[in-house]
Amino acid sequence: MTQDAPHISVVLPARDAAATLPAALEDVLAQRDAGRFEVILIDDASRDNTSSIGREFAARDPRVRVVTGAGTGLVDALNLGVACARGELIARMDADDRMHPDRLRLQREWLDDHLRAGAVGTLVRMAPRPLTPGLSRLEEWLDSVITEEECARARFIESPLVHPSIVFRRQALEQAGGYIERGWAEDWDLLLRICAAGYSLGKVPAVLLEWHDSPGRLTRTGAAYRKDAMVRLRAHHLAQGPLRGRVFDVWGACPTGKQLARALEEHGLSPRRFIDIDPRKREARGKPVVQASALGPPDGALILCAVGAAGARESIRAALLPLGYREGIDHLFAA
Repeated sequence: MTQDAPHISVVLPARDAAATLPAALEDVLAQRDAGRFEVILIDDASRDNTSSIGREFAARDPRVRVVTGAGTGLVDALNLGVACARGELIARMDADDRMHPDRLRLQREWLDDHLRAGAVGTLVRMAPRPLTPGLSRLEEWLDSVITEEECARARFIESPLVHPSIVFRRQALEQAGGYIERGWAEDWDLLLRICAAGYSLGKVPAVLLEWHDSPGRLTRTGAAYRKDAMVRLRAHHLAQGPLRGRVFDVWGACPTGKQLARALEEHGLSPRRFIDIDPRKREARGKPVVQASALGPPDGALILCAVGAAGARESIRAALLPLGYREGIDHLFAA
């Protein structure tokens, strides 16, 4: 990095974002004590005046650079932004979100203090409010997963870091292979590859991003974010990592557990058995179903817990902890 190069590059892809982009850019440019930073605005073939707004900001603030994307999708836009970035830290921001003025400073300081971490997120506040019950549960869960240990244990439940809240170490991002189009969530996929490369994840324990939901948001409309795509993502990374060469059981002879087992079969993996609390269940996908009440202490197999019902994780933890099961070692949540 040259003497005048920025420490942080904020990569901000935008497509038809004229209504919200000015506020997002103002938030980035208002960052306090963040050191040298730049904003890479990728105008991904917008049909409105997103590009002209970006150029207006760039004309009055040299920290803003506008690059033109080909309109071929978010993954290509993100990789273009990273390729144009000069910072050793790559921060993400979306054109319809808002950030706290201390966000970049606090995340940079956190990374300085956590040298094995490849990426850091923040707590988030979702908007607009009031939230639906589902979004309320998601926000509560996201803001309960904070430390490096908690993120490691939770990494197969959902993406533990909200994408536009993340600051990556460039080294970790590049070592993991950057963003890849695989037909599922590109951000969660990248985070799992960063973990597989030996880095940890964590969060600054403060609400530093206002994360906006809307009916047209890509996470709601894109095929890569559907439930079946997320199951395939989990199966791919489980097969590449925790399940490699290991016997495993699936807790949940329910649709969620059987769907994950079916996806794992595509990788040549099959559970030894299923575990369930329903005494009527005897077999699932050709494997026996045993009652949770009959479990003994850990025997070397990994229990993949795949039950999607509200409160299921708490109940499973309460059943396994007295038997000596360690989360992340003897059992892992994947729903």
